[in-house]
Amino acid sequence: MIRKRIIAGNWKMNLTRVQALALAGQLAEISVSGDKEVRLYPPFLYLNEINKLVQRNESLSIGAQNCHHEEKGAFTGEISAEMLRSMHIRHVLVGHSERRMYFKETNEQLLAKLKLALNNDIQPVFCCGEPLEHREAGTHPHFIENQLSRALFLLDPKTVGQCVIAYEPIWAIGTGVTASKEQAQEMHAFIRSLVDQKFGTTIAENIQILYGGSVKPDNAADLFAMPDVDGGLVGGASLSAEQFIAIIHA
Repeated sequence: MIRKRIIAGNWKMNLTRVQALALAGQLAEISVSGDKEVRLYPPFLYLNEINKLVQRNESLSIGAQNCHHEEKGAFTGEISAEMLRSMHIRHVLVGHSERRMYFKETNEQLLAKLKLALNNDIQPVFCCGEPLEHREAGTHPHFIENQLSRALFLLDPKTVGQCVIAYEPIWAIGTGVTASKEQAQEMHAFIRSLVDQKFGTTIAENIQILYGGSVKPDNAADLFAMPDVDGGLVGGASLSAEQFIAIIHA
């Protein structure tokens, strides 16, 4: 089974408007083979402008870093899935470790976000990953299974196949430490096996699983060569056009 590779850049809370438009403008000019898709996740403020800027490049699309778990209401400062749809945003990150950690997002909220995104024809990218203490204790497979079973795996089988999974070991996010290609492959294969057990082989073989955690030009090729690694969710390196383009072509 050949799955399209996704190389996604999560800009997080970085870049001024001028910097963001300049970076997006550079990336809008790249030529990407048909077996790859490039995604950018800018801050909310820039979504509309950047989406228009990159529209001419069919291989490049724009997603949101988050959406609220309620459909609408008195939630000052929040963004709904319906708002994203009205701006023609095609995908959204759900459950990033930084959202779980700093904003105390619960599994119940993440499940609600998944459903709202799907109901608005927005593809969720569901993030999962273990902290260092679970990796060192050898309990990381159970930790990941718990994250999946309490949110993503509660979706209807007809819709779970429309999602993307991003495996991001928390100990490798922004630390400069990267999971080895063998560690990444082991966990991606494990996640795919869980999908197979829950939803069947067809969905498991087709669902895309991305690796996130200090992906850089010098390790991207090795990581992406693993059979169950379908691309990367890139953090810091996506803020540099030179580095991100190198990762895209890795």
